[in-house]
Amino acid sequence: MASAFFLRLLFLFSAYSAAPVFKTQGNLSRLLRQIGSIDTKLPTREECDFCKLAVPAIRLLTNWHVSQADIADVIQDVCTLGKIEDSLVCHAIVKEFQMEFFSVVLDTNLTAEELCGRAVGPSCANVSGQNWTVSLSDVPKPPVRPPVTPKSNAPKLRILYLSDVHVDLNYTEELDPNCGEPLCCRPPNKFVGKGGAGKWGDYSCDCPLATMESLLDFIKNNIEFDFVYWTGDVPPHNVWNQTRYDQLHVLDVVIKLLLKYFPNKVIYPALGNHESAPVNSYPPPFVKGQNSEAWLYNAIVKDWSPWLPNETTPTLSYGGFYSVQPATNFRVISLNVNYCSNLNFWVFINETDPAGQLQWLVNELQDAENKGQKVHIIGHIPPNKGCLTAWSANYEKIVNRYENTIAAQIYGHTHETHISVYFNNSRPVNVLYTGPSVTTYKELNPAFRVYEVDGIYKDSTFGILDYTDYIMNLTEANLTPNASPRWRKEYSARDAYNLTSLFPSGWANFIERCKEDDSLLQLYNKYRRHSHVTSPCDKSCQLSLLCEMEQSRVGVPCAERFPGYAKNDLC
Repeated sequence: MASAFFLRLLFLFSAYSAAPVFKTQGNLSRLLRQIGSIDTKLPTREECDFCKLAVPAIRLLTNWHVSQADIADVIQDVCTLGKIEDSLVCHAIVKEFQMEFFSVVLDTNLTAEELCGRAVGPSCANVSGQNWTVSLSDVPKPPVRPPVTPKSNAPKLRILYLSDVHVDLNYTEELDPNCGEPLCCRPPNKFVGKGGAGKWGDYSCDCPLATMESLLDFIKNNIEFDFVYWTGDVPPHNVWNQTRYDQLHVLDVVIKLLLKYFPNKVIYPALGNHESAPVNSYPPPFVKGQNSEAWLYNAIVKDWSPWLPNETTPTLSYGGFYSVQPATNFRVISLNVNYCSNLNFWVFINETDPAGQLQWLVNELQDAENKGQKVHIIGHIPPNKGCLTAWSANYEKIVNRYENTIAAQIYGHTHETHISVYFNNSRPVNVLYTGPSVTTYKELNPAFRVYEVDGIYKDSTFGILDYTDYIMNLTEANLTPNASPRWRKEYSARDAYNLTSLFPSGWANFIERCKEDDSLLQLYNKYRRHSHVTSPCDKSCQLSLLCEMEQSRVGVPCAERFPGYAKNDLC
């Protein structure tokens, strides 16, 4: 067996000679940060090159009977010698992801080209083979029923929406917010005094517990709502040194706060990519033993029991998803969209409908259709962003088939607020809403949302009639640290955008207006970033926003709709 010294020389020589990855400080840093990142933009060339280098190198060295511990040491050396992170972060992050990474790289039948295409993105490499298809019901699709505007005096539901709270229990005021690590404002970062992290948060860091309590107190005393959608991401972004205990502890702290402030409200949760340890790691049910996700699924069965009936236990404990019926004519389906994520490496072993979740979704929607029920689908990662292409395409197919039944799609994850209209050919059929984050990470004001829904009577459509976002101006709050921060209404969609309705056709019309009206698109971008915009949205930014608005699945070419894009650019 090769010595550790020889291995280091071999790997470093290969890295420097075969790819430019390590020659520019920060390239691999971006790759490491991508593990826990919310950024869904296309990857850099260097990230792709590193992936194509690392996968065959690890397989080759394993075939030479080099131990995984020795290979991990090399990766730590590359991280440290390249000054990508400090030695503490380099050591911890390799240790954190070592078991998952080696298990997947060595167990999957995918080539390095195929694996990198999935993990980094289709612009990196070929992603052929993602061609599985979910089976739809044999029941023919009913005639399309146009959405109906409810009477002005019809009863309405108000749904509080919370997501991406990322509470950092170790957040410490006046610590360095620019520490150079993936997450700052926490020990052992240095004390810098008044120029450091503010009492109520910092635009570079995660949410202090005090800010979370302030938000809940404001809602309790000022906001009327019927129930809550809570779409995940509770732990902070210290992805290099998290344990299962850490994740369950912060989840327990936040759940106790929710029960304290909203003791008589039902909350419908969904799992985020940060609930697991390591982050993004959601092994499908076929993975057993110490790598199994049973530790988390069994915990949420217990933790979410104040809100969910016992009937949800089988699917929750199996795959972290569930369906409930708050009313005879209404169903809420919470998906574990981590099974679609291209950062969840476990699904590369067998990516065909992990946990059978999409087939289960079809069955639930068909049952709802048979019973004349309307459905809200909630989840964390928007299926048109950050998902594997086949999963995303199958989800789009399901949405088009059950357009009469699906009244709303509500997701989080990106920390920004945006909409995406689903089209069947050129006809708008549904809208995917991505709501705001409570955390300020990165460069955002903390925010939450209230949806106004046509509901709670016999003929309800349960469609979204409007939504209102609320924010706290972080800069303003930190100027008076001894006073309670001020939460205020930011905007309501219908008034701010002069929408005739929030039906798919209303949003499709809004998109067309944005293509012609720069000021409207700039306003959309302002609210997209919770009113914390550091620079105007330039031409590239505008094209990206427009593309996103019409994006119904991953990997959709944009050039035919927006000539400013190159031929092969993807949304």
